[in-house]
This record gives sequence, structure tokens and C-alpha cells, in this order.
Amino acid sequence: MKISNETKVGAVAIVAITFLVLGFNFLKGKTFFSSSTTLYAKYSNVQGLASSNPIVINGLQVGTVYKISTDKDMRQILVNMNITKDINIPSNSIAMIKQNPIGGTSIEIKLGDDLKNLKNNDTMYTEANAGIFNEILKKVDPVLYEVKKAVSSLDTLLGNVNSVIDPTAKNNIGATLANLNKITASMIVSTAALEQLLNAQSGALAKTLNNVSSITGNLASNNEKINSVVTNLDKTTTKLAQLDLQTTLSSLDSTINNLKSLTGKFNSNNGTLGLLFNDPSLYKNLASTSNKLNLLLDDIRVNPKRYVSVSIFGKKQNNQPLMVPLPDTLSSPYIIKKAD
Repeated sequence: MKISNETKVGAVAIVAITFLVLGFNFLKGKTFFSSSTTLYAKYSNVQGLASSNPIVINGLQVGTVYKISTDKDMRQILVNMNITKDINIPSNSIAMIKQNPIGGTSIEIKLGDDLKNLKNNDTMYTEANAGIFNEILKKVDPVLYEVKKAVSSLDTLLGNVNSVIDPTAKNNIGATLANLNKITASMIVSTAALEQLLNAQSGALAKTLNNVSSITGNLASNNEKINSVVTNLDKTTTKLAQLDLQTTLSSLDSTINNLKSLTGKFNSNNGTLGLLFNDPSLYKNLASTSNKLNLLLDDIRVNPKRYVSVSIFGKKQNNQPLMVPLPDTLSSPYIIKKAD
């Protein structure tokens, strides 16, 4: 059977058209020889997203953008996503448009935590990402605005200060600042002098601190003795508090009055003690009697037989009595006359 040229041309054309369609759909992200899941997402701004742009999860491409369509009002843009990987995507996952710093736009799916997964032809939650540069500008703009606002407020404040302060006040402020500088300089000099003084006395201070440390150490080592002394003192004060001080003071007062009465009698001429202490004649009589007694005792020592007479021992002595005391009694303040 002979095939005509027309049939051959038609077959080649059909094959070419088929490959063309398949290649076009492949470039768009549509595959015919593998299973895929179609998901939808709605945006108000796709930020340059186009067909065949990648769809990634955690940095791994899992599909491509198949088609982007919109209504006549351009209020919503519908993105048709072709997920080629056999993966489970939770129903509360978010499809976020992301602009790469080096160019290009993609859809990044942030997985949720719902136990229910998305099915074919489901619509996802969406969130637009302004991109890294837009994010930087978005964060910098409020700071710049606040800086401009602060600068404007400072300029206004300085203008108000300049309008309020007159030349005299400005001069006073200048003088005050100059005085402050002088005071600061004086404080620096005083600080240096104090530092020199402390350096010169550092040895004495160290010795004093060592002595204080030694004293505190001794107190710590004698803590038990100190406690014992304090305890004894407390006991003594307790006993003193328990004494009947009023009765003791009354007895002491009575004793003092008796002593005063006794000394009064000593000083008066009434009574034996008063006469003994105040009458000179009584003192002389006592002295004379004492001297005579000394003379008698001396005579007894010298002539005992004169006072003790025993006939069996012999004849009684007739020695003369002593007219003067013995040498050991010569210091007696009296004079003895010889008897007739």
C-alpha cells in the first residue's frame, strides 16, 4: 500500500502540533504524564508573578504556576498552581508571593498544622510578601519619620529658647558655665591632692586596718568569754534588781545617823568618852598613873623579895625602893621625887 504525500505531510503536521502543544504546556508547568494536584490562590497584587514560576515548600520546588487570570475589575487575581509532588498540604497552609533579591518571583507555601489536607481544586489562604527591599524600606521609613519629627521638635525648642533668653541671660549662662569649669578644675586638683594624701598614708591606713582586723579576730576568738561575762553581769543585775534596796538604804541611813551621834558625843564634854577625848586633865592623870605603874613594875623586877616575903628562905631584904625607872622606861614622860 502506497502512502500518498498528502498523508505523510498531514501525519508530520499532527505530530509537530502535538509536540508543540506538549512543549508549550510543559513550559507552562503542565504535565500530562504524571499525576498532579491543582490548587488555587487569590491575590490583589501578584507582584510580577507569571506562569511557570516555581512553587516551593521549605526551599524545595514542588510545582509551578500554571495560569493567572483576573476579572474585568482587576480586584482579584486568580492563580492556578500545579503541584507535581505527591505531598500532603494542610488545609490552613498559606500561599505567599515572595520576591527574590536577585530577581524573579515565586510562591512559597508555609505549611500549617491542620490535620485535614487540601484536595484537588481547593483554594488556599494567601499572604503577599513585599520582598526584602520593600521590607527594609517599610521598617526604615517609620524610623526616618521619627528622626525628622525629633529634629523638627529640637529646632522648635532651640528657637523658643533663643527667643526667650535675652542677651543678659545669655551672658549669665556663659558666666555660670565658666564658674562650673573653674569648680570642675578645682575638684580635679582636690582629687589629686586627696589621692596623694591617701597614697602617703596608705601604710598607716593599712596598719590601722590590720589592727582593726586583729581586734575583731580577738573578739571573735574570745566570743565565749565575752558571752560568759555578759551572762554573769546579767545575773548580777538581776540579783541587784531583786534586792530590797529601799530597806538597805534605810538601814545604811540609820547607821550613818548613829555614827554622827557617836562622833558628836566624842566631840562634846558630856560622858566618859567625851571627857576622855576632850579633858586634858584626865589625859594627864591617865599618863601619871601609867608612869607610876611602870615604876612599880620595874621595882618588882629589881626587888621581888620586897613584895614577896617568905621566912624560910632567909632574912627580908631592906633595899631602898627605886627612885627612878630603869633604862628601858626612861622615855616615860614623868618625874619621880625621892621619898622622905
